[in-house]
Amino acid sequence: MKGFLNLIFRVSRFLNIIAGITLTFMMFLTVSDVILRFLRRPIVGTYELVAFSGAVVIGFALPFTSWLRGHIFVDFFISRFSRTLRNIFYIFTRVLVIWLFLMIGWNLFLYGRDLYKSGEVSLTLQMPFYPVAYGVGVCCFIQCLVLFCDILKIIGGAYE
Repeated sequence: MKGFLNLIFRVSRFLNIIAGITLTFMMFLTVSDVILRFLRRPIVGTYELVAFSGAVVIGFALPFTSWLRGHIFVDFFISRFSRTLRNIFYIFTRVLVIWLFLMIGWNLFLYGRDLYKSGEVSLTLQMPFYPVAYGVGVCCFIQCLVLFCDILKIIGGAYE
């Protein structure tokens, strides 16, 4: 079990590194575009690149953020429950969210397939949309594995 947890941790951390690199790229691109616009030489396609990059940053950072529980977590009501009832609640919510992310990932793959078949590309740079849809879809499936790891940690008593 520890090997599986370690694997999912490393995969989600790798995706987070990709998200960080992409975010850095977005920052440099935006700053460069602002400076070059001042000099009347804007970077063509900046809007498209920032939009694609934003999707990558959000999707690829999600599993590691969830692993670290870096998201907003409101538990003032749940904290009053007994430990057993809290664990049941946590497992139930994780199962629901796994189902949600399975559906999102599956639909992103279907959407990516449709984008690939139609050959849809961005207007300025003619970049295809489907790789972003597939990439975020994969991240949704990794998110499911992170949530499954949460369930394993809850059952094993190592969640808190």
